[in-house]
Amino acid sequence: MEPSLDRLHEFVVIVDAGSVSEAARTLQIQRTSLSRRLTALETELGVRLMHRQTRRLVLTPAGEELYARASRVVSEAQAALEAVRLRDDVPRGSLRVSVPDGRMAHAGLFVSFAEEFPFVRLQVSLATRHVDLVAEGIDVAIRFGQITNESLVARRLWSTHSLPFAAPAYLERRGVPRNAEALIEHDCIVGFGGGENPVRTWPLLNGGSTPVSARFATSALDLSISAAERGLGLALLPRGAVYEQLRKGTLVSVLEGVVGSETPLNLVFVDREFMPPPMRLFIDRAIAYFDAWVAEQA
Repeated sequence: MEPSLDRLHEFVVIVDAGSVSEAARTLQIQRTSLSRRLTALETELGVRLMHRQTRRLVLTPAGEELYARASRVVSEAQAALEAVRLRDDVPRGSLRVSVPDGRMAHAGLFVSFAEEFPFVRLQVSLATRHVDLVAEGIDVAIRFGQITNESLVARRLWSTHSLPFAAPAYLERRGVPRNAEALIEHDCIVGFGGGENPVRTWPLLNGGSTPVSARFATSALDLSISAAERGLGLALLPRGAVYEQLRKGTLVSVLEGVVGSETPLNLVFVDREFMPPPMRLFIDRAIAYFDAWVAEQA
């Protein structure tokens, strides 16, 4: 007998909740019943899906594979039901959004959405990495940078320019770099490349790149900004992320017109045959919000 959609849904909820007890509360069933159902699911499949440790659950390779696939199946099924069953024509259900680490300059978008649609359970999580939307059950992500994953739909919200910034105290102590080649002699705050290694070059506006000396490496934008403000070195940052620091004078730009790149901010989601109404509404509201915001900046 193949596992039912209900069993798959319960399994996804257990993984998302991090424990059988928490999942049972979410599903409003007894913990012992849910634990028996999980055991029955493993028996039906003939594999161990997770190791039950004292404080957390650890997925086996088979469990990770099932979660990655089941989470999308469950999401699609829920979306299909929502698409044909809107009670009182009021949007209901859940919406999970991932945003870049701590830069919540546009918190008004989420607050206004929650106010407008009180029956939508909105979950906004901060991430220092590009999350796997399918595997982690994320409906929509807001991301800086180019989107190269062809399985994702990307809607550009706006673009900013990334360029080097530093604290005035650092520049007084170390001097202002007069050209791109001088960066190799400075302390630089960098991110990570395609793997786990810190980047060793920064882009040039006219094409190509220039080597930099990485004193401090982090994938967290907030941490890069803070480190630069404290005088630890030069950081390549989106101008749109440091408006407040520029206004206060805690950061200043260097090598404008020489070092940097255009950095788009995108709304990213997986194309679905049945898109849940909350997801469709959020995409529309986000695009309208940023259109208005960009017009105000012009």
